Amino acid sequence: MKYGDRLKKLRENKKLSQQQLADILKINRSTYARYELSQTQPDFEILKSIADYYEVTIDYILGHKSEIVELEYYKNKIATEFPDIDLMFKDMESLTAEDMKEVYEYIKFKKSQRN
Repeated sequence: MKYGDRLKKLRENKKLSQQQLADILKINRSTYARYELSQTQPDFEILKSIADYYEVTIDYILGHKSEIVELEYYKNKIATEFPDIDLMFKDMESLTAEDMKEVYEYIKFKKSQRN
């Protein structure tokens, strides 16, 4: 997957328009649009801002993160944010990184319903 595709997917997951994200990053919308089209690359500071905003690594955005690393990322994120859930990890060993991401998002959603 190209970095532009990852940027688009991350933005759409947050239900943001290109303009909203460009405003957050303090850049022009057309500049951001070219990032998503992989026509131009963001400089390091913008890339860092994007990664920080989405709480992902720069490696993830650039496509250097393997499925195994991504799986570990979500396992660690779940274990850190929801410490009582670590007992379930034995049952989740067969899940993919995408499955773990869905588990993480579901737990966040359920927790937000209680607040």
